[in-house]
Amino acid sequence: MQFVDEARIFVKAGDGGNGSVAFRREKFMPRGGPAGGDGGNGGSIIFQADPQLGTLLDLRFQQHHKARSGEHGQGRDRYGKSGEDLILRVPVGTVIKDALTGEIVADLKKADSRCIAAAGGRGGRGNIHFSTSTNQAPREAEEGTPGEERTLIVELKLLADGGLLGYPNAGKSTFIARVSRARPKIADYPFTTLTPNLGVVALSGDGRSFVLADIPGLIEGAHEGAGLGHRFLRHVERTRVLLHLVERSDEPGRDPMHDWEVINRELALHDEELARRPQVVALTKIDLPDTREAYPALKEAFAARGVELLALSAVTGEGVQPCLERLWARIAEARRKAAAPEADPVA
Repeated sequence: MQFVDEARIFVKAGDGGNGSVAFRREKFMPRGGPAGGDGGNGGSIIFQADPQLGTLLDLRFQQHHKARSGEHGQGRDRYGKSGEDLILRVPVGTVIKDALTGEIVADLKKADSRCIAAAGGRGGRGNIHFSTSTNQAPREAEEGTPGEERTLIVELKLLADGGLLGYPNAGKSTFIARVSRARPKIADYPFTTLTPNLGVVALSGDGRSFVLADIPGLIEGAHEGAGLGHRFLRHVERTRVLLHLVERSDEPGRDPMHDWEVINRELALHDEELARRPQVVALTKIDLPDTREAYPALKEAFAARGVELLALSAVTGEGVQPCLERLWARIAEARRKAAAPEADPVA
């Protein structure tokens, strides 16, 4: 299935039905009086978070959504039927914004959470409501109000405990394939991963598990759209902890410290809070002789910056379990803080 994480749609709630002007005219009811019923309310446009969905594909291909209008009121005190609400199901983690103002209409972070994006119109009152002692045969009724209509930007931000960061070809896809059942495309050229991948990591069969997201590779200038750009930076926003993978490279101007600094700078330029998110940093491809030889010096260099540099090989499995344990410790701590009453939720 194609991964779609953004859609622009137009929604129109149903209009309210008009109230009716009618009178009782049955035999033996010479003073029947007003009998015009109310119009029905229009249906609303409602978004609902569905944990079974993982993409906004349906919204991309159907961009206009309209709820049913309410029926008009009728004689003999008959009220019009209200229009049914139109429920649009979206993945958990969907943010809905007004396309004109940029205002956030709703942020559906929990399964089955709902929001009314466009309210249906109210049905008009029939003439039975306008009868008074001095006006016993009113010939007035209200028209229904129109339903709300608006253009919306719908964005998906993945919800995950951990997020994999790193330059293209740093080994992120190989790592998530090693530790979970996710099967991303793996190849030896940059930007192999074009869409985020989610994997569930289970630790040692003791019930501990967490969701890990493989974010497509970031490069310098990503916050301005370079490479795969800020389109995927937003998926990092909801992760509790970041696993930052670096590699020793023979490319001119590339080294693990440089890559680490560049990515963190891009995070800060996109969102200052992201740069303060807990990180676990690991050197990948330790099974390669040149990388193993360079590791001690790199570990000291990172230690001088106050960062512990782990080492692992997603191919052989060396160092993977200690890295997962360290990542789990940070995630468990982040979960405890998020559960505390005074804690701010992850953006």
